[in-house]
Amino acid sequence: MTDVVAVWDVILSDGIHKIEFEHGTTSGKRVVYVDGKEEIRKEWMFNLVGKETFYVGAAKTKATIHILSDKGYVFKYILEIERKSFVKYVENRSKTTNTWVLHLDGENFRIVLEKNSMDVWCNGEIIESAGEFVDDGTETHFSVGSHDCYIKAVSSGKRREGIIHTLIVDNREIPESLQ
Repeated sequence: MTDVVAVWDVILSDGIHKIEFEHGTTSGKRVVYVDGKEEIRKEWMFNLVGKETFYVGAAKTKATIHILSDKGYVFKYILEIERKSFVKYVENRSKTTNTWVLHLDGENFRIVLEKNSMDVWCNGEIIESAGEFVDDGTETHFSVGSHDCYIKAVSSGKRREGIIHTLIVDNREIPESLQ
């Protein structure tokens, strides 16, 4: 029998990672699983509160689970990613990345643009890309299989909206995904 008390789905550039946390409130046992693989196991801990720090994904993103005592023997579990609360991390991620999901040659592809570094990820791996300036903005060119792709970045003309990124595959626009 497991004592799983919290589960989070964390979206990173290399994919969606499932974090599960077991906490034995009588033994103090703590177990952290990332994508079903055990990352941390501590048995028989006398201190029932504290924190566990571990790394997630290909880029080894730092994550910490805080175990807090609430009223009585009730506990709260708070996940931090890159020193931000899970909620703040999700909000920030939507501002710093664009994601597209597409189907080509019978396969699904998840393309992620990290706006701060202009790294392009495809199905969990950074792929080689080349940027160039064009008349109305920039284009970041790369290939997915035998398909020519580029991400076009143009100004929205509105300060609050900033730059608009559009994925073009084989001269057709791909709608952005929410994940």
